[in-house]
Amino acid sequence: VYDTVVNPFHWTVAMRDAALPADLFPRRDLTVVDVGGGTGFCTEGIVPHVDTQHITLLDQSPHQMAHAARKKSLQGITLVEGDAEALPFGTDSVDRYVSAGSIEYWPEPRRAIAEAYRVCKGNGEGTATIIGPVRATNPVSRWFCDAWMLFPEEREYLEWFKEAGFEDVTVKKIGPPFYKGVRQHGLIMGLVVTGTKVTPGNAKTVLGPILEQRKETVSLKERVLFPLRLILGTIVAFYYFVLPLAIILYAALFIRTPKEATKQT
Repeated sequence: VYDTVVNPFHWTVAMRDAALPADLFPRRDLTVVDVGGGTGFCTEGIVPHVDTQHITLLDQSPHQMAHAARKKSLQGITLVEGDAEALPFGTDSVDRYVSAGSIEYWPEPRRAIAEAYRVCKGNGEGTATIIGPVRATNPVSRWFCDAWMLFPEEREYLEWFKEAGFEDVTVKKIGPPFYKGVRQHGLIMGLVVTGTKVTPGNAKTVLGPILEQRKETVSLKERVLFPLRLILGTIVAFYYFVLPLAIILYAALFIRTPKEATKQT
């Protein structure tokens, strides 16, 4: 579903190439982890720059990783089942941390970004890049954003990165080209945030106990709320399925890029 239905509207190959430029990976032997890599679409943007034996894809879903394992371009990568908020990697151990389309599912993004900091190499060698959604400014779409999942604002990304200790934090805006710059309804993939780890060791982020952990049993309250959450999630997901079609139609009819305007003159 992600590769065939979601990505063509929200996370295209061109967007991936812009988010993961060649200069982010100056050597083919860099140690890279793709956190929340799912079916491996993001990982496919890394393999042109880094040899597969140096790449690890981590995800909580064995089903998603099974799709990644079948992709010819990803043969040789390491697949690890794990949690973005408790990474099974050593401190100061990786050159590049990459995560795309995962932060919106994290119960505690501050904790996950602190983990990203921890595993990156220090002394300016390690960097972390998170590619994720951006919250809508349109009131209606903002309500759907907040009802569905985490859509951070740009300032929150910056706060979380800097709080962890990352330096030289940069933000790049991306979006589907056929949206022609329309961003007020939020984007499932809209920002690329990259920070460099200078000081080795753990993040500076002050964290309390883990708020959410996998549980073997489900409470009665959770059983009762689950159908309601499922219905709400389905409604909101449908909104974000229809919304791109509306934006594409609007952009095609009413927005002219400089290149299109030149052709018409």
